[in-house]
Amino acid sequence: MPCLGQQPPQPYGFALLSITPNPDVTFKRCFEDEHLIVVSKPAGVVSMPGKGHENDTLLNALFATLGTQLQKIGRTRDFGMLHRLDKDTSGLLIIAKSIASYDATRELFEGRSLAKFYYACVSHAPPKAEGIINKPILEYEKSGPFGTTMKLAKIHPAGKASRTAYRLISTSSTASLLECRAITGRLHQVRIHLAAIRCPILGDSVYAPDAVAKSNKRLALHAHRLAFRHPMTGETVDVRAPLPKDLQAMLRRHRLTLESPATK
Repeated sequence: MPCLGQQPPQPYGFALLSITPNPDVTFKRCFEDEHLIVVSKPAGVVSMPGKGHENDTLLNALFATLGTQLQKIGRTRDFGMLHRLDKDTSGLLIIAKSIASYDATRELFEGRSLAKFYYACVSHAPPKAEGIINKPILEYEKSGPFGTTMKLAKIHPAGKASRTAYRLISTSSTASLLECRAITGRLHQVRIHLAAIRCPILGDSVYAPDAVAKSNKRLALHAHRLAFRHPMTGETVDVRAPLPKDLQAMLRRHRLTLESPATK
């Protein structure tokens, strides 16, 4: 199937909304029914409002058309947003349209029965063509500019159990393309785990060496597939988002090939 900051409530139509609607933020609808919507977020867009991004996030865009429904779900359930992607990561996200569908889909995440797949272009081929990275991840905060703090993570024995499966798709003398499945859902998990096996992602300004970080204009990570059994209808949902044009061009520069979805 192809494809929060503490703001005062904002009036929009007849509703009083906690998130400012912004129809100018773009995204693609990849799946939608009365219970859930799966969208593809472009790189450069923040998932949810926060300091410095109060009005230009994906959630602001969603509130432009679904604000009345999402408002009813409430802040404690992130207004329906079930997970997030880093600003520079493109790809698929699930948003619930009701409290019932949010809670039911949250159980899929907690039970690890929702499969999330990513494409990652990395600096080197992994030591094995496929495998599972099983290393605990610990979150921490680091001071940023203007009195801000950044949430980061690292491999650490005191961290939470974290597992990422990967397989090599293609490789060249300058880079390799991997498909990864995040079995658990820790902060920056795919980025940290790949860096831990000496396969940092191109364009990763946080976890990659400087030369690798500067080798691509943005983080070369794309959440390309979500597969799950719909918690409300029981149907099989398998949503895919094509690789964005900038990452397609990057693959061509590194002489890497991407298999078609039909071969997966």
